Amino acid sequence: MATIIKKGQWNFQPNPNKIDGFRLLTDNTRENMGIIPKWLNFDVRKLNPRECNAAYHFHRYAEELFIIQQGEATLRTPKGLEIVKSGDMIFFESGETGAHQLYNHTDAPCIFLDIRTYIGHDICEYPDSNKIIIVPNGETFKRDEQHNYFDGEENIQDIWNELSNTK
Repeated sequence: MATIIKKGQWNFQPNPNKIDGFRLLTDNTRENMGIIPKWLNFDVRKLNPRECNAAYHFHRYAEELFIIQQGEATLRTPKGLEIVKSGDMIFFESGETGAHQLYNHTDAPCIFLDIRTYIGHDICEYPDSNKIIIVPNGETFKRDEQHNYFDGEENIQDIWNELSNTK
């Protein structure tokens, strides 16, 4: 079934968890119409002046495509900064080379379509703050606290002995 979302239906809402400098607005019309994509996620976003869409990040298991609908913004990637404008399409592959962030350097809103693949989970990495976030549950960790898989598992025989003695 085809579902049409008309431009005049857009209803941009703030994310209550955002902080100053990161007040990206998202159109909630898709959810209100009961559209729940299985593999292809998409949102219309509104980036107000002097705001960033998100912290500088990349996805391990998702690709993303921005299509600038209105206005312009400065795009940050591993290659540097570049102005993107209405009509531009920007593809971000998964992995470090796909790192990105948008900043609205203008005095007018920038509206863009954010399309991304979704396989049920993702891991986002944030190079500026050395964090990793597990999506969709939002658990956040520092990368420099990475551990060997068997750290803390060295005494497995003691655990089994204790479990065997409780029966």
